Amino acid sequence: VQLQASGGGLVQAGESLRLSCTTSGGTFRNWHMGWFRQAPGKEREFVAGIRRSGDVTYYGDYVRGRFTISRLNYQNTLYLQMNSLKPEDTAVYYCAATSTASYSVYYSNTEMYGYWGKGTQVTVSS
Repeated sequence: VQLQASGGGLVQAGESLRLSCTTSGGTFRNWHMGWFRQAPGKEREFVAGIRRSGDVTYYGDYVRGRFTISRLNYQNTLYLQMNSLKPEDTAVYYCAATSTASYSVYYSNTEMYGYWGKGTQVTVSS
C-alpha cells in the first residue's frame, strides 16, 4: 500500500491550498483516512479525518471552519482544502489510512493509522 501526498507550497497568510493524497496497492474505499501535520520541533498532530464512506468528518479545533476534508473513492483520492491559511499552519502534511473498526473513537490517534504517505510541505508566510 502506498500513499502519496501532494499540493503543498508557499503561500501568504489568508490564501488557500488544496492537498491531494493518491493511493495504490489496496482498496481505498475500505479505509478511513486522515490528514496529520508536523511542524519543526513539534509532535505530529491530527488535522482532519473522514470515514470510509465519506459521510462523517472530524477536525482538529485549530482548523475547524477553515479546512475541509473530502474523498473520491472511485478515484482513490483524498483531499484537504485549506482556506484562510495562517503562519501557524506551516508544517509537513501527511495523509494516512486505517481500517480500524473504532474510528469514531480513535480518529485522531496516530497509532491507529497503519499506512502513511510521505509528507508535503506547506509554508504560510505572514
